[in-house]
Amino acid sequence: MKKIESNTEEIIFKSAITIFHKKGLAGSRMQEIADEAGINKAMLHYYFRSKQLLFEAVFKNAFMQLAPQIQQVLNSEDSLFEKIENFADKYISFIMENRFLPTFIIQELNNNPDFAKNFFSQAEFPKPTHFLLQIEEEIRKETILPINPKQLLIDMFSLAVFPFVGSPLLHKILNSTEEEYDDLLLERKKHLASMLINSIKK
Repeated sequence: MKKIESNTEEIIFKSAITIFHKKGLAGSRMQEIADEAGINKAMLHYYFRSKQLLFEAVFKNAFMQLAPQIQQVLNSEDSLFEKIENFADKYISFIMENRFLPTFIIQELNNNPDFAKNFFSQAEFPKPTHFLLQIEEEIRKETILPINPKQLLIDMFSLAVFPFVGSPLLHKILNSTEEEYDDLLLERKKHLASMLINSIKK
């Protein structure tokens, strides 16, 4: 990838996200992304030699925005229940703006393991140590049920991400329009937090 001005990069990334969200990686074309960005295809290819490289750059950019938000939530001085609420709100809000992320991670783990291995070996992941210790402390204080803290963390991520990964299936099962499904996702912020809190609260 050539060095690229930040404002041009932002325009290209936003345009790519729009097209990737509509058509997925396989169905997207560089010409469509160039048209969406208001630049010619030659300029887009100058910065990104292929659709895969652009997709990877967009993914890295989005992931680097999400990780610090989750880190901040998990390591704040908020109560355990407040953290669960904030996590559900921030995570679902972010993925609604970057819906390609969960599917892309799964695709790359299966189809492009070298990129995934290289990226994940270098990426700054949220560190949940403080959060896990906080759960243990709440168990000792008997404010929550005796649970495996790591299981709660898995529940938080998996229950938040599946509605995005499984959206084609859920659309069919629920027979919902895009607008109706978006309303469910917005509603899910509070629903997920409430469900998790009630499942562990004494």
